Amino acid sequence: MSDAKQIQFGQRLRRIDRHHRKLARGYVTSVNHDGLIVARPRRQTSLFPLRGLFLCLLTLLAFKGFLFAQLGPTAYAERVALLQSGTVVEKMGAYAMKADPVTLWISGQIRPFIH
Repeated sequence: MSDAKQIQFGQRLRRIDRHHRKLARGYVTSVNHDGLIVARPRRQTSLFPLRGLFLCLLTLLAFKGFLFAQLGPTAYAERVALLQSGTVVEKMGAYAMKADPVTLWISGQIRPFIH
């Protein structure tokens, strides 16, 4: 009988330790219906920042559209071709900067405000 109680006590201690480790990473307090203030661990967020990646992609597309509208199609194509003949990093940049339908649409929207 005391062995079973000892096992239950050990399990309870492990559960409390696990809860405290989660609380150490951040917590949110709330008030129950009976007025008791309870601390709950903060939910884990994704390690991969999807919002930041989306904002970088959106910024890149806006930048490409602005450049395309500012330079025009021939000058833009010449500069991308110049990048294509460069180093490996410049070739990667040329691949990222080539005109795509989204870039053309954005430049069409920006062009009246530039000229």
